[in-house]
Amino acid sequence: NLKKGWSGPVPRPRHGHRAVAIKELMVVFGGGNEGIVDELHVYNTATNQWFIPAVRGDIPPGCAAYGFVCDGTRLLVFGGMVEYGKYSNDLYELQASRWEWKRLKAKASKNNPPPCPRLGHSFSLIGSRCFLFGGLANDSEDPKNNIPRYLNDLYSLELRQGSSMVSWDIPVTSGQPPPPRESHTAVVASGCRGNRLIIYGGMTGINICGCGAFSEVSAFKTCLPGFPGAPCAIKISKVRPASFWHNLLDDLNISNKCLCLGQVDLSNVVD
Repeated sequence: NLKKGWSGPVPRPRHGHRAVAIKELMVVFGGGNEGIVDELHVYNTATNQWFIPAVRGDIPPGCAAYGFVCDGTRLLVFGGMVEYGKYSNDLYELQASRWEWKRLKAKASKNNPPPCPRLGHSFSLIGSRCFLFGGLANDSEDPKNNIPRYLNDLYSLELRQGSSMVSWDIPVTSGQPPPPRESHTAVVASGCRGNRLIIYGGMTGINICGCGAFSEVSAFKTCLPGFPGAPCAIKISKVRPASFWHNLLDDLNISNKCLCLGQVDLSNVVD
């Protein structure tokens, strides 16, 4: 039980937060319980200690259900809920080597709008690109009058080594796209078939009495390094009834299978 032996400023209870690993460090940001949390906590797995780094720069507001990826010591935060009914499409970078935040202005692709504000999306790093899929938007101009719109759009964010210049693009895809959803899970699988982004689970607004959870596994096959601009393919296959707010762990060393551990399952079967 790690909790019995750890020390330092422990994060308060929350949900909707995100965590990424940098070597022996686990970086936790955001989430909420009674209001949105704007604290950054770091857990050192080697010493079993929590600490709060002295951050500087363009410190973002607290957010929940956002995208969080780690590229070396560079962490990227996209979107999320900043208050009830108010979602973000801001992009922030945290350089963990000096704990400095920076707000990035990503360029939109030609003739295409940038991603709209959203929460509950997936944000996955494959090589030098982040892939953004789905989520939930609010089409009301008044945050208190929520008009939900579930998304199934796909964006890629090109990262440049040693540069804060980033740009959005909409990949050319073929096949049937996954249905709109939020609170799904996405994992990256790399193997002899190339790089794949596997989408599992999620939900829409109807999430009572067994309704609202998706049961598709959707694989986006992205172009390999050395073949920029190659179209992506989408494959959808049926699996067992899905859960939402779950974790999906990929282990390509075990028969190229993914292990999904359910948290909330609407059919009383944990996947």
